[in-house]
Amino acid sequence: MRKLVFSLALALPLLSGGCIAKTAVDIVTLPVKAGGQVVDWSTTSQDESDRNYGRKMREKEAREGKERKAHEKECKKHPDKCGDYEGYRASDPG
Repeated sequence: MRKLVFSLALALPLLSGGCIAKTAVDIVTLPVKAGGQVVDWSTTSQDESDRNYGRKMREKEAREGKERKAHEKECKKHPDKCGDYEGYRASDPG
């Protein structure tokens, strides 16, 4: 019986197909992978930054368009009070 148990214990690493070694490597590299994932979640990629900037500019341009349209409508009603557009501009930094 001892020979059978001993031979099974010796054959187990061969039968497992390197699974134990892969598990050991996974355990060792887990903190590095987790750290990399945290950095990825906490930073903004250039693609995300560009997308957010584009969305912000489209919203500003839509606001400017609405205000200009309202200004033109008011100018049609009261041409004597109409002057240059002095309202919101999407290109202004504020």
